[in-house]
Amino acid sequence: MRAVDERAVQELGVPAMVLMENAALGVVEALVQRWPGSQRVAIFCGPGNNGGDGLAVARQLLVRGYAPAIWLLQGRRGISSDAHQQLAICRALGMNVTEVGDEEALAVALELAGEADLVVDALFGTGLARPLDGLFALCAEGLSQLGLPVIAVDLPSGLDASSARPLGPHAQADLTVTFAALKVAHVMPPASLACGEVAVADLGVPMTLVDEAEGDLHLLLGSEIGGLLPLRALDAHKGTFGHLLVVAGSPGKAGAAILGARAAVRTGAGLVTVAVPHPLLTALEAGSIESMTLPLPADEEGRLRPAAVDRILEMAERCTAMAIGPGLGTAGETPQAVRRLVQECPLPLVLDADGINAFAGQPEALRGRSAATVITPHPGELGRLLGSTAAEVNDDRLAAAREAARVTGCTVALKGHLTLIAAPDGPLAINPTGNAGLASGGSGDVLTGVVGALLAQGLDPFEGTCLGVYVHGLAADLLAEKRGAEAIPAGDLAAALPDALAALRRRGGAGTGAEEPG
Repeated sequence: MRAVDERAVQELGVPAMVLMENAALGVVEALVQRWPGSQRVAIFCGPGNNGGDGLAVARQLLVRGYAPAIWLLQGRRGISSDAHQQLAICRALGMNVTEVGDEEALAVALELAGEADLVVDALFGTGLARPLDGLFALCAEGLSQLGLPVIAVDLPSGLDASSARPLGPHAQADLTVTFAALKVAHVMPPASLACGEVAVADLGVPMTLVDEAEGDLHLLLGSEIGGLLPLRALDAHKGTFGHLLVVAGSPGKAGAAILGARAAVRTGAGLVTVAVPHPLLTALEAGSIESMTLPLPADEEGRLRPAAVDRILEMAERCTAMAIGPGLGTAGETPQAVRRLVQECPLPLVLDADGINAFAGQPEALRGRSAATVITPHPGELGRLLGSTAAEVNDDRLAAAREAARVTGCTVALKGHLTLIAAPDGPLAINPTGNAGLASGGSGDVLTGVVGALLAQGLDPFEGTCLGVYVHGLAADLLAEKRGAEAIPAGDLAAALPDALAALRRRGGAGTGAEEPG
């Protein structure tokens, strides 16, 4: 966004003060819409351009009949030139601006602000790169203790716009109004938890500047991703939509294979064959009547044997994609069989669960595949793959997803709240769909089937994974709308996939505008 602002000023000739005015108007419009009955607004301004935005907000509120009270905290270097100009306009209008220079003055300011209806945090915005300290830290935290609704201008003070982790002391907003596009801190927890509701206001610059700006981080939107849905011509047949081979299951975990198969069928794969150790055959055929089966050699415990690999590879010659992992287990010779199968499989591949665990501590071994590979780990599985821990992965999920994609050469879907999809060549997408109901056994097996079906239909690995993750979460959201976001049985999730696909095609793919998740 700094680059966008710079181009708007230098290339288009838009004065910086105009951008500041537009930002202030966006804040005021959001404030008025959210709290229409409020009159007294306490505004705390910092010394930079965010403070200038706050001063412009105060002036815009004054002309609308509000009663703004302004407190200005100045740093050692004084205020920026644009903020100084806004300050001069406020004083020319006769507005009282109280300067706060020490803790005693801040205590008085916060006490007076407590009598207002709302408080605006305009201390620091997206330019902050170090923790707040001294008076600014006390002020940011004090605003959140007033018991009033807090509106943050661009970003709650104390956050780094480009990081999911707070820098240190910070304000807690009920509403954050940002400009032109969301930033990392608005979307990714824990920083996003300080933002409250987030509104994106128009800055008055062409969106082409945003689209052309450098950056490879994307928030998935149904209005965009719906266009990736495969078209289904009237004269199509089952061979048109690919053939997915699912390698899954072990004693006690036949359900994982069944769920993957059901999900693949419901996501549009023309044919689905499920390869399981032969003792699981009866259970599989009863649980997934639309899919075909391929019995595999098993050891005395009913687990996959290395001898099964040749049979799977022979079947692969008639398929267009493969999914490996759900319910396979890691006992006996199964990991050895999985490693050989992954290395020799010539098809686009989705690797999940115990398929990933077979490569624990050996992420580089996945780079040698001849075809595209997608891995769909949860933080524990990714930690084992990378030789770290789930806690280390969760400490910086964006970095962990990028590193996994770089080391493995795979497209990585790091599951969890706001699942991340990282491509080995750089782009990283954040998925907004899904809810806590997905914290239920088998939901990952459903995702494997969804992504596998899309690969079988010929979708690009990164785009297919983005679409699959979005649809998987959207199915959970549709179920939650009907009955709440309690644990969603994976079977119900698989059954809801056609509804999710239809909703996405109707809202986004047909060009009618998507209803995006909140």
